[in-house]
Amino acid sequence: MSHEPQDMIRFENVGLRYGFGPEILSDLTFRIAPNSFQFLTGPSGAGKTSLLRLMLLSLRPSRGLVTIFGKDAARIRRTEMPFIRRQLGVVFQDFRLLDHLTTYQNVALPLRVQGRDEASYRTDVIELLKWVGLGERIHVLPPVLSGGEKQRAAIARALINQPDVLLADEPTGNVDPPLARRLLRLFIELNRSGTSVVIATHDLGLMDQFDARRLVLNQGRLQIYD
Repeated sequence: MSHEPQDMIRFENVGLRYGFGPEILSDLTFRIAPNSFQFLTGPSGAGKTSLLRLMLLSLRPSRGLVTIFGKDAARIRRTEMPFIRRQLGVVFQDFRLLDHLTTYQNVALPLRVQGRDEASYRTDVIELLKWVGLGERIHVLPPVLSGGEKQRAAIARALINQPDVLLADEPTGNVDPPLARRLLRLFIELNRSGTSVVIATHDLGLMDQFDARRLVLNQGRLQIYD
């Protein structure tokens, strides 16, 4: 008997409000399937970042069900959260690199926090930095890096744990069009290697370069175009 693969993330009738204000996200129902690629888009202020934060479990919904890797998010114990988070790679819009650490140290930080011995990951970190085009910038501090280099370092840090799902918030928002295309190719290659990818962007030109599912937020509601 065959079974459909488990969804990476599932939302069922999810709503979100801050405090006692009106809902900013309403009745969201969708799934992020294994090995899938989708763009999350919509006008500025539509709630893309809030939706990503719900997927990351850094926000709780006001109502509805969020399931991640088959677990009800509301029932995940605090002790389980580090394991869940390691399965999620996140690229933030503001990079969040630590200025006192080198490119190598920033990318290796998630593994170091886990208590891994450097000898077990050094080669992997260096190879990943070469893959994103930073092989010559391994020992450079973030203030010396260009915006595009910082973006690629942030992407490498998100990938170092080989996540099941990558969530990227406007990952091409601070780079020129040629570099945006290069970054998109990196995400496509990552998806082909088995990671589900969600890219939040308002860049229609970028989305038109790759035929992928679109999750479109508008006035707090979601439309899906496969």
